[in-house]
Amino acid sequence: MTLSKKWILSLLLVVFVSLLAACGNQDETAGDKDNNNKSESQEEGAQDKSGKGGQAEMPKPDLKGIPDVVAEVNGEKIPKDEFETVYKGQFQQAAMQSQMTGKKVDQDKLKKQIAEGLVGQKLLIQEVNKRDYQASKEEIDKTLKDLAKQNQIKSTDEFLATLKKQGMDEKEVMSQVETQVKVDKLIASESGDIEPTKEELEKAYEQVKAQQKKMGGEGKVPSFDEVKPALKEQIKGQKKAKVSQKLVKNLRKDADVTVNL
Repeated sequence: MTLSKKWILSLLLVVFVSLLAACGNQDETAGDKDNNNKSESQEEGAQDKSGKGGQAEMPKPDLKGIPDVVAEVNGEKIPKDEFETVYKGQFQQAAMQSQMTGKKVDQDKLKKQIAEGLVGQKLLIQEVNKRDYQASKEEIDKTLKDLAKQNQIKSTDEFLATLKKQGMDEKEVMSQVETQVKVDKLIASESGDIEPTKEELEKAYEQVKAQQKKMGGEGKVPSFDEVKPALKEQIKGQKKAKVSQKLVKNLRKDADVTVNL
């Protein structure tokens, strides 16, 4: 697989950026439910435009006019190349979703979300440095192993070799993984008890069943016990993301932030 330079660094804000998008989507949920039929018609229209009843042509990211310095956080600059790396990855996901729903990607909105995510990331890293968190070799190795597994790469050595081909040496990778471990510790210290309750798990399971039914799924829905581990991780991730958002919001109150988009 191909992993771009600064790829690990972008992982630090993926959840945060996704949360920003999710929060915006939640505000629009009611309207979306009322417009389900309209969305279906849009999707059909998009398919018809292809000329063969298939999916519309994949849109391309618009990166014209991106300033050399996208934002500045307490004197630290977020450069254009860092923004573009993250934007391209997030845009690809948004474009694939666009093909499924028939809704055009709002690139201006996505750019603002990415910029805010990068600002949030920078604030978290700055706070980590202030609090002087430490990351042990064991913690770094475990995180590296988890990253390799998430990307379906068999070993950390192979993972490092893949990143090296993309321009990241081992020292740079280790530095970024160490930062991720420290940020995880910061979020964990702010999260407190995030263990999902029985009620939360059951509610999430009902949502899974409803979603499969809505999508016309014909297969048998897995039992609650089968999906419980995955649901636990999902809920814990959501709670951590909300804590991250709250922490960033508080940090930003006293921060000197300029966004140039």
